[in-house]
Amino acid sequence: MNENKTGTLYLCATPIGNLEDITFRVLRTLKEVDLIAAEDTRNSIKLLNHFEIKTPMTSYHEYNKIDKAYQLVDKLREGKNIALITDAGTPGISDPGEDIVRICYEEGIPVTSLPGPAACITALTMSGLPTRRFAFEAFLPKDKKEHQAVLEELKNETRTIIIYEAPHHLVKTLKELSDTLGGERRLTICRELTKRHEEKRQTTFAESLSYYEVNEPRGEYVLIIEGKSRAQMEEEQRAGWESMSIEEHMEHYESRGIDRKEAMKLVARDRGVSKRDIYKELLS
Repeated sequence: MNENKTGTLYLCATPIGNLEDITFRVLRTLKEVDLIAAEDTRNSIKLLNHFEIKTPMTSYHEYNKIDKAYQLVDKLREGKNIALITDAGTPGISDPGEDIVRICYEEGIPVTSLPGPAACITALTMSGLPTRRFAFEAFLPKDKKEHQAVLEELKNETRTIIIYEAPHHLVKTLKELSDTLGGERRLTICRELTKRHEEKRQTTFAESLSYYEVNEPRGEYVLIIEGKSRAQMEEEQRAGWESMSIEEHMEHYESRGIDRKEAMKLVARDRGVSKRDIYKELLS
C-alpha cells in the first residue's frame, strides 16, 4: 500500500443501510491495512464478517477520540497503515473522524479518503430541493446557548439546510424549526436511507408536525430544508425600511456622510420606488 516508512490513514466510507453500496476500493483497503479503527467494533464486526475481512480492529469513538488518536498516530509512525470507519457513512462527517484527521496533519501523517455513502448527500440529492448551495448542520448543538445561536443563524440562511435528528427528538426539533423558519417552509424528511423501506416525505413544518402527532417517529432522520428565498429577504428588508418615515430613512444615510442626492437614490432603492417619488415625498 504505502512504500514510505510512515503509514497512511485511510478514511473508508461504509454503507448507511444497504451493504451493496460499499466500494471495491474500500473492501480491498480494509483487507490490506494493518488495523481498522472503528467507531463501534460490535457494529463493525458484522460488516467485516459479511465480507470475510479478518483485519484486526480497535475502537475509536467520541469518548476516546483524542488519547486514542495519538496512540494510532504512533502506530502510523511505525509504518502501520490504518483504516478509519464509522458506524455508517463517511468518517469525519458528524463523527470524531475529523479530530484524528486534524491530528494527523499536525503530526505529518498522510491521510486519504475513499469516497462512498454519506447520508447528508444521499438525502439532499433525492430531496427535490435546490442542491447547488447547501449548509450542513448535522445534529443541532446540545448546549442551550449554542443551540439557540444556530437557530438564529438559520433564520436568514438562503442555502438548502441539512439537519440530522434522532426519532425521540424529531418532533421537538420540527417545532423549534417551525417557530424559527415558519410553518409553511418546505422541507423533505428522509428516513431508512438506502434500505428496503426508504421513505421521502415532501412536506412543510406545519404538515409534518400534524403527521408525527399521530405517527410515532422511527429510525434516523435527515431533514432537507428549503433556504430562505431572496425575494422574502428583500420583502422583509423593505418592510423594515417602510416602518421608518422618509425623513428618518434619509437621515440614516446622510448621517454617514452621503450627500442628499445619493441618499435619495439609496432610499428609493430600499423602498422599491423611483427617486422621483422620494423627491415628491420630501417636498410635501
